[in-house]
Order: sequence, then structure tokens, then C-alpha cells
Amino acid sequence: MEESAPYFDALILAGGRSSRLGGVPKQNLVYHGATLLQRALAAASGAGRVVVVGPDPGRLPQGVLSCREKPEFAGPAAAIAAGLETLKPDGGGAEYTLVLACDMPLVSDAVKALRSELLSGKSMEADAILARTDDGTPEGRIQPLAGLYRTAGLNKAVRDLAAKGGLINGSVRSLLASLDVRLVTVPDASTADVDTWDDASALGIAAGNQDTAPGRRGRS
Repeated sequence: MEESAPYFDALILAGGRSSRLGGVPKQNLVYHGATLLQRALAAASGAGRVVVVGPDPGRLPQGVLSCREKPEFAGPAAAIAAGLETLKPDGGGAEYTLVLACDMPLVSDAVKALRSELLSGKSMEADAILARTDDGTPEGRIQPLAGLYRTAGLNKAVRDLAAKGGLINGSVRSLLASLDVRLVTVPDASTADVDTWDDASALGIAAGNQDTAPGRRGRS
């Protein structure tokens, strides 16, 4: 595949409860001068269209869409479904959809590896190309919220899961059951996520290091 016009859209998840951070919104935490949401948006650079799924994200770059999963806090599968639905009205959509969680400050390195794999043509028959890091196990640590998904296949997986009544509070892995998944080894730190304050501290994010500007509060 040759890279010319945008061949992927991007869906950024920013709607969890952040309970292990005491409710502090992950997307507003600041790493090296940018919020985690801003870093996720930067990692998705080159996408044809981008949607952020979660509470009111405040000011977004021009053209970036936003929506909310229903009901609120219904989990990542429901959030992906909401994001895909929001992208549909603007046209047929891109062949692939980049799915990213907003809590991985170094995920741009993973996205580069995923895009390189797809453009190489080696995994073009796969339904999903997911990031994996080497954790010493044969399979490695798989991060389904750092992946390039074939849009048609992801939409079908959402429909199938919804038909089974499993979309609300469903996991991303439940969407993967029917997909042909290929794994791409990415730099270990690129999918390091922030679930706890210990995670934040390990990445150099302090408890008070968050964007509290008006219009940017929310829970993720």
C-alpha cells in the first residue's frame, strides 16, 4: 500500500471513570507540556477524520469531532460503537480506523510502527493490526486500544456484539473474537498507560500536573 490520501480515520477513547486516579480526568494530565488528549491527537496525525469519545473535551482542533457513549461509562466497546457511528454521517469513511486510548503519552511511536506494518503490505489481509510489547511471555502484552482496524470488520464486530446484548459494558477483546488479528511489536514504553498515580509517577506526571483550564474538565 502506498501512502497518499488519508487511508484511516481515528477514534480516541477518553470516557472512563478514572477511579484509580481519584476521578482526576486522564485526558487533562500534562506530559512534557501537552495534555494526554493532545498527545493522542498528535499521534493520530494524518487521519482523514478524528472523533474523541468521552465527556466534553473542551476546545478541540478544527474539524475534530466529539461524542459520548450511551449510557455514559458503558465501557470501551460501547465507546468504539459511538465513535464509529459519529464518523459515518460524513461519508463512507476510510478503509481503516485507528483506535487509541487517550492515556498513553508515548503512543505515537506505536502508531508509527502500526502504520509502517500496514503500508508494507505484509498484513493487508488482517482485520486488525495491534500493538504488542515484549513482557517475557510468548504472546507478549497486547494493547487493543492501540490498533489499526479494518473499518468494515470493526463495524461488523460491533453489530454482532450488539445483537448478542454484549455491547454495553463490553470489553474491546470481546470485539476481537471474530477478527483476524496481526500483532506488531512496538517499543515497550509506547503503550505504557496511566491507570494509577504510580503509573503517572513512573512516566513523570505529578498529581498536580493537569490542565484545569475552563472547558477542559471531564472524566476519562
